[in-house]
Amino acid sequence: QVQLVESGGGLVQAGYSLLLSCAASGRTFQNYVMGWFRQAPGKEREFVAAISWDSDEINYLGSVQGRFFISRDNRENTVYLQMNNLKPEDTAIYYCAATTALLWHDPDNWGYWGRGTQVTVSS
Repeated sequence: QVQLVESGGGLVQAGYSLLLSCAASGRTFQNYVMGWFRQAPGKEREFVAAISWDSDEINYLGSVQGRFFISRDNRENTVYLQMNNLKPEDTAIYYCAATTALLWHDPDNWGYWGRGTQVTVSS
């Protein structure tokens, strides 16, 4: 089992930044691809970003490319999502997730999830 706990969400104005963190415990953190998903009210959960165990492979949702940056610290068992130039359409619950699968965009391929942290961006 892998336990994931997100933090860092909040209410910000458009154009501002937030840093989300996800602390992992349980099985060996570096065995897993780590990722972030989000779910807005009335919408399906969508892939935001993911990073391989060695940080060599990173993938982003197109609409956040260049604004969001994912990173991980395997010594601290933590993954981060730096979110810059936030937009109202970024408003959602953000979830941290872990997987060993090769296909990252499908939420069904991720076996471990945190409870989420709310991000609200006002215009």
